[in-house]
Order: sequence, then C-alpha cells, then structure tokens
Amino acid sequence: MSAHVDFNDRMLSLGLARVSEAAALACAGMIGRGDEKAADQAAVNAMREQLNLLNIQGVVVIGEGERDEAPMLFIGEEVGRGTGPGVDIALDPLEGTTLTAKAMPNALTVIAMAPRGTLLHAPDVYMDKLAIGPGYPADIVSLEMSPRARVETLAKARGCRPHEITVCILERPRHQEMIAEVRETGAAVYLITDGDVAGVIHCAEAERTGIDMYMGSGGAPEGVLAASALKCMGGQMWGRLLWRNEDERGRATKAGISDFDRVYSRDEMVRDDVIFAATGVTDGSIVAGVKSRPEYVETETVLMRSKTGSVRRMTYRQRLG
Repeated sequence: MSAHVDFNDRMLSLGLARVSEAAALACAGMIGRGDEKAADQAAVNAMREQLNLLNIQGVVVIGEGERDEAPMLFIGEEVGRGTGPGVDIALDPLEGTTLTAKAMPNALTVIAMAPRGTLLHAPDVYMDKLAIGPGYPADIVSLEMSPRARVETLAKARGCRPHEITVCILERPRHQEMIAEVRETGAAVYLITDGDVAGVIHCAEAERTGIDMYMGSGGAPEGVLAASALKCMGGQMWGRLLWRNEDERGRATKAGISDFDRVYSRDEMVRDDVIFAATGVTDGSIVAGVKSRPEYVETETVLMRSKTGSVRRMTYRQRLG
C-alpha cells in the first residue's frame, strides 16, 4: 500500500467532469453513423484538449495503446499544464465505440485520476473479472470459485435463493459455458454486448439496476476503470490478467508486472484516493445520453470521489448559436 497523497481531488473533480463532458459532446454527432474510428477520434481529441487545461502533471497509465499508435491518448503520454500534483490517469475516451456507431445504449466517456504511482499499469490484454456490490463480507466470492458456487454463495449471504440473483455477463462465445452454468442455478443472466465498465458499475447500485454480480473476461484497462468507480461507490472486485501469447507477457513486463498469475483486488488495482467521471453518449442505465435541442445541447455526468464516497449526477447544458 502506497503512502497516502493528497492530490487536491476536490478541486480537480469538476475539471475531470469537464473532460468527460467535452468528449461526449465531441462524438455525439457520430451516433448512429456507423463510423467507430471517427467517433473515437473525436472523443480523444476533445479529452486531450481539456486535460491539457488542468493544473496537473498527468501521465496516462491506462489509455489507447502504445506511443506509436498516436494520435490516440497513448500509455505514457504526459498531459496537463505541467504544474500542480503528479497524477495517474486512466481513460477510455469512448467506452462503446460500436454502441455509438450503431446508436445502441450505454456508450460512455470515462476517465479516472489518482495520485502518481497508485493505479495498476494494466497492459492492453484480457482480464478475468468478478465484482459484487457493497454490504457483503470481504472476499465472500472469488475467481477460484465456479460460476455456480459464486451465485449460491452470494445468494446465501443475501438471504435469498439463487433464482433471485442476477448476473451481468458480456455476451461473447467464450462465455457460453459460464452463462449456461449460471442459468442452471436458476439465476438470471443480464447480457451486454459491449461496455463492461458500465456492467461492473451496475453491481454497486443493485437496488436501482437489479444486477448483483458481474463476471467474465474483458479488457484489462476497462477493469482498472471499473475498479476506480467501485472504490468510490463501494463494492468488491477482483481481476486476473489473461495471456494469449508471449508478446502480451512482454508488454506486461514492460509495465512492471512480474507475477503473471496474480489476482488483484479492487484496492490493489486502485491503491489510493481516486476520482472518476463518466458522461453518457447514448442513453443508458447509468446516465442519459447527449440530448440535442434547437437551442441547446445537454449531457449527464456521474462524478465520484472515493475519499468522501460522494456520487454526484450533474446535468450540463450548453446554449447553441
């Protein structure tokens, strides 16, 4: 555990909200246009521009690839004015490029910020993830458990039967056996096509979303972003990096990872206070999407701080003309 650092998160939080708002507004015109790359690039450009207005010495530790893939916000890129606190930044300028291109629900712009050296530098590989909401004993479920055991254990802790549990899983062929095993318990499966940051966040607000648990593999960078949100909202999460080849292990070594089988808890992925912002691009279960009116354009952002546990929902309206 790193020594606690006060990185002025209260003052920086509104600036972070402006970053995610700007990215959502920039790519809103691409909703339903079928061009994922153009939507992503618009969000990237706006996010970079707003980050460079902040009084921070920022380094992107979770971004969109390596330096040679610029103009995306690449891992290792320095952002901010070069004054103020040193911070780690995790971001996904457009979580759900396909969702945006097809005008489907739950596309978000997402960003998190924490003191320098406190976010897991996860390479762009897959991560096996498991998450539940707040109010349960520590480590009540684990990645070592079968999907059936996870559901049955959580149901027992909640004081209900397995058929009253709902599990969110990313709809992919690799998850077919997991989905079948969860359904065999009687539990419901809430399938999502993309956007597993939102999928994990759902667990933190089970009374609102009806989702009790998230499980399955997805991008490791999104795992760190999701852990940042859960650190603010409450809940438990675990992640294990998955390797398909030696090239991925090599990238992990460059990122400072030596234990290839380690299971990271939420607080090992996010080791200090963090602020998190997500703005809706298309309508979703967390926040509303961008709304264009004749006189104005409107966004909704959820802004969180782990230090206080505060969760703010903010509407921003910008006049046109």
